[in-house]
Amino acid sequence: MRTEDFSGGEAAPSTLAERVIAWQRTHGRHALPWQNTRDPYRVWLSEIMLQQTQVATVLGYYERFLARFPDVAALAAAPLDEVLALWSGLGYYSRARNLHRCAQAVMSEHGGRFPDNSATLATLPGIGKSTAAAIAAFCFGERAAILDGNVKRVLTRALGFDRDLSQASAERELWAKAQALLPAAGIEAYTQGLMDLGAGVCTQRRPTCLLCPLQHGCVAHAQGDPARYPVKTRRVTRGRRSHALLWLQQGDRLWLTQRPDSGVWASLWSLPEYEDLEALQQRLTALPGQGEALPLVEHALTHFDWALQPWRHELPQDESARAAVEAFLPPGRWVTLAQAFDMGLPAPVRKLLERCGV
Repeated sequence: MRTEDFSGGEAAPSTLAERVIAWQRTHGRHALPWQNTRDPYRVWLSEIMLQQTQVATVLGYYERFLARFPDVAALAAAPLDEVLALWSGLGYYSRARNLHRCAQAVMSEHGGRFPDNSATLATLPGIGKSTAAAIAAFCFGERAAILDGNVKRVLTRALGFDRDLSQASAERELWAKAQALLPAAGIEAYTQGLMDLGAGVCTQRRPTCLLCPLQHGCVAHAQGDPARYPVKTRRVTRGRRSHALLWLQQGDRLWLTQRPDSGVWASLWSLPEYEDLEALQQRLTALPGQGEALPLVEHALTHFDWALQPWRHELPQDESARAAVEAFLPPGRWVTLAQAFDMGLPAPVRKLLERCGV
């Protein structure tokens, strides 16, 4: 086996690819439910779910989705609320909305069949360049390069690629290098192998270099500093927000409102949100019944931390009280707790209802 730097020499690309393929066939993952199939619907579903989400978390959601939506036609025909309800807790809800839009586009624009090439796949809602390449490689054998977060880490370390990936020109250069590394045959094993290496060996912290087939020839390993790669200087400053949530209950029913179709938790059902607890309590002064503050909910989103202060208010059991309160509530509906759990709820709201529901 050759040990030269992967970034130089005509033989280097095939050497890296051959090592990845050989390693994947012996040590890679082979028993995941979306493997050993060329069904683009199943591969697409798994690729969308796995974006920024661990395999262990995805497994249960994947099985439940297939049980309810066994093919793209069933998913396209379903109400968005039902899709969001099944997605609830998986996070990054724009994926679920795009999943639904993509299924409808496949039905209306492609006769119910996924396109068989990465260029056309990338035009569908929610399918970016890397996801399109993965579907095309696994399902149609296309020699297309993927470049998700795990693969970027593997390739930048192996090649010693130290350009700043926050710059578009550096991203394009890495794409070109990834395309040049593709093997002439075995694209499926190569693509899966890069994913497996990034997920389980060439990890962000404490990579297991001794188990890596690319150890000999890996620039980052030779330098003794794998954590240096990938280079990305632009960092998003985390913010912090605080709001109050109204858990308004009458008997066995509570009021849920649907959030706007853009922004945080878009289109999900949630408890009405207010600027702070003081503003919420001012709105409640004219209402009959009594309330109590529930434990603070701390929720971390991609760019900010969110402190949510729930307040549960119990209305008397009469129609006049319900009619009076509906006048100032945002549009929504009364539902039982059981019905709420069948709706698309944000994860912290679902956990709150599970923990404090009666």
